[in-house]
This record gives sequence, structure tokens and C-alpha cells, in this order.
Amino acid sequence: MPDGHAHAAEAHGHHPKLQHHFHTLEQQKEASNFGMWLFLVTEIMFFGGLFCAYLIYRGAQYQGFAEASHELDVVLGTVNTAVLIGSSLTMAMGVWAAQTGRRKACVGFLGGTIVLGLVFLGIKVVEYAEKFHHHHVPGRTFHWAGSFPEVAEQFYSLYFAMTGLHAVHMIAGIGVIAALMVPAWKGRYDAAYHNPVEVTGLYWHFVDIVWIFLFPLLYLIGRH
Repeated sequence: MPDGHAHAAEAHGHHPKLQHHFHTLEQQKEASNFGMWLFLVTEIMFFGGLFCAYLIYRGAQYQGFAEASHELDVVLGTVNTAVLIGSSLTMAMGVWAAQTGRRKACVGFLGGTIVLGLVFLGIKVVEYAEKFHHHHVPGRTFHWAGSFPEVAEQFYSLYFAMTGLHAVHMIAGIGVIAALMVPAWKGRYDAAYHNPVEVTGLYWHFVDIVWIFLFPLLYLIGRH
């Protein structure tokens, strides 16, 4: 909305960010939150299908999955888990800063979330590179020296599908957070209007929770 229209809206008692089809900012916020929760429900069903497929195949070929899981780097997985937990903290602090009108703090916390997200992706690239180096990527070049090569290939097909999809969601989240930093720097968020940061925080926490389930399922359970 142009500045002149924004001042006119404020003069009539309306917040410049209040869309025309809502009566109040509170109604607008509730609609945005409800929309995000609906979106997250579809994401839960999407990831839930992959989790169910993994559990079914693992139950049928437990020894082979345990053998393949043993080749994953638990140290890197643990570090990435800590990184994502830290990013959830910075995201929550970013929401708090937006709610209280702390412009610089909001930008700093959002930037910190992006940095931690990039660290996570960087570590994941290192893991993927190791899998390519050892020919553990499903396909024509797949090679497994263990006792269950076909089952190991099944495991790594699911591993790349699940962790790759999670990484795509993280990249999308980083892009959205980066876009939020511009209006945050301009002081657009305050106690009355901060919903974009809040709903993005919901999405980011969801992505982090997905990893909290992926890490033990892929890296830890049945490893020994």
C-alpha cells in the first residue's frame, strides 16, 4: 500500500496492513494461523506416508536396514540435530522480537536462523558427498559390500527421499525468512502486526520436528 494510502488508513483507525476482506487485524491473524495449520496438516500426511513406508520396509527387512543404518555418520547427524534445535530457538526469539517491535533484534535472530539452516544444509552436503564417494547412492553405480545389498539399496532410497525432501523444505524456509528480513529491517512488524514472522516460525518449527523424528529413525534405532 502506498504511503499516502497507509496514512489515510491510519487516520481512519485501520492498520495499513489490514487487508480489505478482514474487519480487524485479530481476525486476519486468526485466518493466517488457521491457514498455516491446515498446510502443516497436509505436510504431516505427506511425511507420514514416507515414515509408514520406511517402517513397513524396515519391519520386513530389519537386519538389512540395521546394517545399512550403521554406515550413517551419527556424529554429523547429532551435530545437525543440535544445529536445528538452536535454529528453533533463534526463530522463536525472532518472533518475540517482531511482537515487541525490536527491529534490529528481529533481523539479527532471523539472520541467525538462516545461518544455522545453512550450516545444517552444508553438513548434509558433506554426508551426501560421502555417500556418492562410497557408491551408496541407489542406481546403476550402487555398491554394497555387506550381506544385504538389495535391502541396503532400499534403505538408501528411503534415506535420500526423506532427508532430501526435508532439505527442500529447509531451503524454502530459508528463502521465506530471508524475504521477511527486509520488512523487519524497515520496522514493519510490531505488537499489532507480526503475523508473517509468526506463521513462518510455525513452519520452521515443523521442519525441525520432522528432523527430530528422522534422526533416531534413520541413524539410531536398530543400529546395534
